[in-house]
Amino acid sequence: MKLTITLLAAAVAVSASQQHQHAHQHLHEKRDPTPAAPAVAEATEYVYILGGKPISEDDVNRGIKNGTLVWADNGALAAAPPVKAAPAATSKPAPAPAPSQQAAAAPAAVAVSANVAVNVGSGNKPSGGSPSGGGGVDTPFPDGTLDCSHFPSDYGAVAVDYLHLGGWIGVQNPKSNVGGLLDAIETVVSSLCLGGNCCQEGMFCSYACPPGYQKSQWPESQGATGQSVGGLQCKNGKLRLTNTGLSSNLCIKGSDQITVQVKNTLGKNVAVCRTDYPGTESETVPVDVAGGSTNPLACPDADKYYKWKGGATSAQYYINPAGVPVSDACQWGTAANPWGNFAPTNLGVGWKDGRAWLSVFQNHPTTDAKLDYTITIKGDGISGTCRYQNGQYCGGANYNDCSSTGGCTVSFGPGSTATFEIS
Repeated sequence: MKLTITLLAAAVAVSASQQHQHAHQHLHEKRDPTPAAPAVAEATEYVYILGGKPISEDDVNRGIKNGTLVWADNGALAAAPPVKAAPAATSKPAPAPAPSQQAAAAPAAVAVSANVAVNVGSGNKPSGGSPSGGGGVDTPFPDGTLDCSHFPSDYGAVAVDYLHLGGWIGVQNPKSNVGGLLDAIETVVSSLCLGGNCCQEGMFCSYACPPGYQKSQWPESQGATGQSVGGLQCKNGKLRLTNTGLSSNLCIKGSDQITVQVKNTLGKNVAVCRTDYPGTESETVPVDVAGGSTNPLACPDADKYYKWKGGATSAQYYINPAGVPVSDACQWGTAANPWGNFAPTNLGVGWKDGRAWLSVFQNHPTTDAKLDYTITIKGDGISGTCRYQNGQYCGGANYNDCSSTGGCTVSFGPGSTATFEIS
């Protein structure tokens, strides 16, 4: 018996149905219908259909895992319904979240489950599954020259192959443009990629940059209901820049007034994953900090970088347990493991009003999981104190003002070097 299950490719609002508690301060909520699992007869063969095309069980698993597909009330798989986003904060770009804020976790798979293999790295080498590319980061991009099937790794972009999107970290396909606003935005899954080419006509294709750099391209037209959209656009078969006013390079550094870095003194790697923002807002920009090494983090300048509804934004990084490879940590996860969007802790980084603002805070209410190491913000010119240790986020004199669900924030003046030290 062959049973065909139709998957619904509905309009994806709220940044392509990714739900994260962003340091740029607008929150999203995913509906979790949790229908009963259908009974499966011994001789039943399931065939999944998405957009009129067959989709493999692996892609169903991956879509559920990365948050682009959810189970609907009727038992079909669908994109999340639109949810109105809250306004972005215009003050400090990286404060700890208020306890009253609500954000739902991604729903678990019902009929089809995905088992996550744990490949724990060790020693002082980067973890397995590390992305590749990033060469030519200071080379201007040849606008309208490269085919859309060509990932631009020669111009600074870092290919993240484990996401199975042709190196891209997210692909958004707006179905309409009304009054200069993009709407019915579909997040492309790998099964819809033609011949392995995921960046197709009219789509916006987002990319990762090397540590210390950040994406420079996003269109002026953004989502009609608050979704963010980012990346190059495939137009007439060629990759086109979408934000030439900011830069003709694909990757740019953050504020030149501050140096921000992560120092890992442990014996295992720590995966630090920035959200793809503007874009799908999944935690897919990898920084693999090997044991005993230091990596830079980009610190966006609020006056120059992406603005959401006119409001300043900052960067958010998910910080994962030691030893988890970026191929597991820097993508959508499940509640079964404390990594991905279920990573215990977030780092906030941004430059605004003449100062850098750095924070460490619990990924609340998504998870109550705790890291088993210490994070301390250190550096010359620091104002305030901030440390995570033994499940507590502490500031104040002698780190005596603590919370298990909140966070702490410090600031730095121009010319400082700020370090998130992991020990």
